Amino acid sequence: MPDRRAGAKAGLTRERVLDAALDYVDAHGLPALSMRKLGAQLGVEAMSLYRHVPNKDALLDGLVDRVMETAFTGLGAPSGDDWPAWLRAFAHGLRSALIAHPGVLPLAATRPVNSPDALRMSEGWLAAMRTAGLPLGRALDMVNVLATFTIGHTLAEVGQTPGHEGSEPDLDQHAAELDPAEFPNLLEVIATRAGLDFDSRFTQAVDILIAGYAALPRP
Repeated sequence: MPDRRAGAKAGLTRERVLDAALDYVDAHGLPALSMRKLGAQLGVEAMSLYRHVPNKDALLDGLVDRVMETAFTGLGAPSGDDWPAWLRAFAHGLRSALIAHPGVLPLAATRPVNSPDALRMSEGWLAAMRTAGLPLGRALDMVNVLATFTIGHTLAEVGQTPGHEGSEPDLDQHAAELDPAEFPNLLEVIATRAGLDFDSRFTQAVDILIAGYAALPRP
């Protein structure tokens, strides 16, 4: 009788393992992820996963890599003086990918992308911006500032406490407890949603950051 697990093992690839891990984290949260549970989801023994991700750290790094691949597919490198538009697309693409996989946000904040493909991609970005006349340090600063702002903003927007998902406090939950005489502005925020639009806040902040860099003198 054919071995179902052996057949599944033969079809494994690194991409399939990482995609399954992303699905698992999306469904169950990052703390629940283990090689044993991931193997069970794929229908293979956990040991067979180590051919594609040698240890748990490599799996976590791979999750970040996979989300970044999604974020920057088709982005290309900036061309000439269009780097402000490129940075804008970079930030919005990263936010969209992280919103789709909020469980990976803690990893994105703490595990820099360092796969060979990611490093080649970063090298291409920096080379293109230097060709446009930007100093190397400023080019790297712009990418890092936009990336860290995007990760932090998205973490505040959709992030969950690892191991305690769904327990995050919400201002709306306390509306009935607020005294209008003491908290008139916060109650107006709750009623009108003023300042609570994550999309417009993110777009405006990204534009301000990019405009600030664009206004700096070239050396």
